[in-house]
Amino acid sequence: MNKVVLITGGSSGIGKAIGELLSHSGYKVYGTSRNPERVPQSVFPLVALDVRDAVSIRKAVAEVIAKEGRLDVLINNAGVGITGPLEEIPAEEIRNNFETNLFGPIEVMKAVLPQMRQQQSGLIINVTSIAGYMGLPYRSVYSSSKGALELITEALRMEVKKFGIHITNVAPGDFATNIAAGRYHAPVIKGSAYELPYGNTLKEMNEHVDGGSNPGQMAEAVLKIIQNPDPKIHYKVGAFMQKFSIVLKRILPDKVYEKLLMNHYKL
Repeated sequence: MNKVVLITGGSSGIGKAIGELLSHSGYKVYGTSRNPERVPQSVFPLVALDVRDAVSIRKAVAEVIAKEGRLDVLINNAGVGITGPLEEIPAEEIRNNFETNLFGPIEVMKAVLPQMRQQQSGLIINVTSIAGYMGLPYRSVYSSSKGALELITEALRMEVKKFGIHITNVAPGDFATNIAAGRYHAPVIKGSAYELPYGNTLKEMNEHVDGGSNPGQMAEAVLKIIQNPDPKIHYKVGAFMQKFSIVLKRILPDKVYEKLLMNHYKL
């Protein structure tokens, strides 16, 4: 029986790449989009879902289960970027980011867990970020929302393991996607104390995304995770130095690691 996969944020970028590879590999894939009608050429069907809307989430999950009678894999991929000096990011933008990157994925997991528990099987893959392993300057909100999802995963996998359900994280580094276009940028304010350092950091971040890895690399990693009967808790996918930065944080004294980051960002 072909496994049924639901991918949030499946209309572009990493989600689209994952969905296309899984479809070509024989999986029954459903993606989600806030506006599926705007993506008529999708290789796999898209259902309407807004991760900030609990009613939308329950409706989308129910639709897939009604069509297929089961749900084997959830890939919590939908997310949005945010940058800015914490002091200058509006509170509503911080809340919106956490709604999308943390509370939304939690609600999607809540929606699929009863079906997986009934099946006594299932896999949830939460797409987080290497940025979630460390507090990065001018990415404080993004780092913390993704880092929180990492910890939620660690805790939840212990709660549901007895039901035959596996949960894991996969943390990408910089990939060439349209995330920068959808990211909220706090404006670089003329005369602000942060004008020069934030402006320079913002430019560097955008260059990293534009020159990032092919999203197909993430798709290959996710396929291998699905094929693994006993997946690990954490996976990291990206350039060597991005993954190595996590190792350095683990072994270096805090202030030494902080100094490395500040030098990197020229702060």
